[in-house]
Amino acid sequence: MRTLFREEPCRSALNQVRGMAFSWSLNPYMGCAHRCTFCYVRAFERRADRPSDDRYGQSVRVKVNIAEVLALELARASWAREEVVVGAATDPYQPAEGRYRLTRACIRLLALHRTPFGIITRGPLVVRDLDLLQEAARRVPVSVNLSIPTLDERVWRTTEPGTAPPRQRLRALRTLREAGVRAGVAMAPILPGLSDSQESMADVVRAAREAGAAFLWADLVNLRPGTREHFLGHLERDWPEETARYRRLFAGRAYLPESERAVLRDRLSGLKRAFPLDGPRVPLIAPEPLPVQLAFPV
Repeated sequence: MRTLFREEPCRSALNQVRGMAFSWSLNPYMGCAHRCTFCYVRAFERRADRPSDDRYGQSVRVKVNIAEVLALELARASWAREEVVVGAATDPYQPAEGRYRLTRACIRLLALHRTPFGIITRGPLVVRDLDLLQEAARRVPVSVNLSIPTLDERVWRTTEPGTAPPRQRLRALRTLREAGVRAGVAMAPILPGLSDSQESMADVVRAAREAGAAFLWADLVNLRPGTREHFLGHLERDWPEETARYRRLFAGRAYLPESERAVLRDRLSGLKRAFPLDGPRVPLIAPEPLPVQLAFPV
């Protein structure tokens, strides 16, 4: 599927976030060519009266002036140098970044202004910026989260149609770790019946350890309205035998019941004991999250 890139300026770069473990996010792009069927951002698109169905990802907004705007925001006397997460709402290393290099410009500025930052991505292109990440890590805390929810080829190809193969992301992880960058795996989202088995989760944890991951965390699929309809439509086509289970588990809720979450927390905890990582302990699958508010900067 061809993607239309719309070059549009933005009025703000930093985005205040509520209900998450960090206070600020930065998204050089709006919309994502990865077109993951489970993407929680579809719910926010629907609330904003933008397409959340198969049209999502066909058009990506490129915030061509984001580096200039960010530089002004970081230079304010009121800026407290709190952690900024790059890619909370759309992948900062999706294919557009190869051309526009906006993420690269932004992380250079964050380092220059001594602002700690984390990156969340499914894009192996992150290794292109290894030089900047190494330089930044000498100034401020830096982390790179490679999203790898499964190594199963069918699940990957079906649910993440526009992304690079998980093994490529693992190679990117190894490259980052060998260069001294703090990087790990985000096993998210875990999909009940598709990627939540002991074997499937063990494959990811084992591969993360072999690639030198400094940390690993996980979360479960979030089926708010907008994401729910799109994901369940694809599920009914690709795994019809799972549809009734999903409708039961997610009846009247966006998240799995706590009893189901607890089972997966215990499973992941056991796997991390079996395949220990070098980095410090980080939270596993949290209890049902607070309502997340991601106001998108314009």
